[in-house]
Amino acid sequence: MIKIYGMPTCPYCDYVHEQIKGREDEFEYINIGENIRNMGAFTRLRDTNPAFDHCKEIGDVGIPAFVFEDGRVSIDPADAGLIEYGTPGACSIDDHKNGRKGC
Repeated sequence: MIKIYGMPTCPYCDYVHEQIKGREDEFEYINIGENIRNMGAFTRLRDTNPAFDHCKEIGDVGIPAFVFEDGRVSIDPADAGLIEYGTPGACSIDDHKNGRKGC
């Protein structure tokens, strides 16, 4: 199972979350804003894993983040077989602002 760290106020996370609905046997979505335990787990991961080095350099949070069963960490949805927000076939910021699901 692939763990995904994200939060609903992030359009990139929301876009990924919509893609995994009904696929709970493949993905576990962990909302880091839901409680301090989730935030703490994500923060420890972000602070110790080199996959986040570039994110930290440019001031990004680094979500959505993907943790694979083998322990590998990625911030690229394509590594999990998902579509990244803002790529061809994805919806726009205007779609998200207008309440389009998955945006």
